[in-house]
Amino acid sequence: MARNAHEIIEQNTGILMTLIVVAISFATLVEIPPQMHQQENNTPVVGMKPWSALALEGRDVYIREGCHVCHTQMVRPLRAETERYGAYSRGGESVWDHPFLWGSKRTGPDLARVGQKYSDDWHHDHLINPRSVVPESVMPSYPWLAKNTLNGEETQKKMRLFKDQFGLPYTEQDIEAAPDMVQGRTELEAVIAYLQQLGIAMKDKR
Repeated sequence: MARNAHEIIEQNTGILMTLIVVAISFATLVEIPPQMHQQENNTPVVGMKPWSALALEGRDVYIREGCHVCHTQMVRPLRAETERYGAYSRGGESVWDHPFLWGSKRTGPDLARVGQKYSDDWHHDHLINPRSVVPESVMPSYPWLAKNTLNGEETQKKMRLFKDQFGLPYTEQDIEAAPDMVQGRTELEAVIAYLQQLGIAMKDKR
């Protein structure tokens, strides 16, 4: 009895794998390139400001400590997400972010809209002893952040890099003032400054 084309493909691993690769490649071409050319994905959202010097240093500490492993920064366009976190994430919010910190794992809540949601004191207590403010938290403590201080020696270089390579609208005044804004501040203060700036351009938007 002659086999139909479907049976031949299913029973031949080589053909099946080739067709899977073709299907995935086609889907990628259909989905991704158009997104790269949409203006809303390449233009900063209205009201967005570049990271302050202290927040920029805080972002590096945030990455170093692996915070992005447990916390996403991407609210999906689903009602369950927007009801909990606020407006869903837009591509324009991430045009200045390198690397992107969207993430996919949520051991902890999404932080895309955490800016100004809590006070600096709350973040301080949460980072030093998470269970003092969230009893059920499984997040580790980060007491060393309150002891480690920043010297600001590399801050200007980072800001110039982000300005020249990625288009962040830093002014020369911003860059010149950076060392004084950072020097002597703790890593804890820097991380809090970063968290407090997350998503504030989208505050109260749906």
